[in-house]
Amino acid sequence: MTTPLHRGLRHLALRVIDLPRSRRFYEELLGFQSVWEPDPANVYFSSGNDNLALHQISKSELGSYDPSNTQLLDHLGVILESPQAVDQMYQSIAPKIEAMGGRITKEPKQHRDGSYSFYFSDPDGNLIQALYEPAISRLKFSATP
Repeated sequence: MTTPLHRGLRHLALRVIDLPRSRRFYEELLGFQSVWEPDPANVYFSSGNDNLALHQISKSELGSYDPSNTQLLDHLGVILESPQAVDQMYQSIAPKIEAMGGRITKEPKQHRDGSYSFYFSDPDGNLIQALYEPAISRLKFSATP
């Protein structure tokens, strides 16, 4: 087993059909708390240990949405401890990723909320974000049996 370059799978982004309905579900039923709302089509939550993003499906896509053949997972994210760790991971995987069937989809970038990340896809096209997120990247995680 190789040593992971990240701190765990603690970020998930979902595309949703009705953002207010989904927001109420995650807040009231599961106790997630909003940590950032960059615009009316996006909300970011935390439970204290992780980060969940809800992204409203655009009106242009919503009309043709078919739940039988459309995936609502926007992307999954692995957490890294610093922006430098994001850059190190990028430099480590970028030369190898195409040979393994994936590809880099977005170069490292600073985001408006203070996070820093890059995106890549797996061989099946699933999008993965390598993410430094200030609120959860500094938390201490430990393996428990």
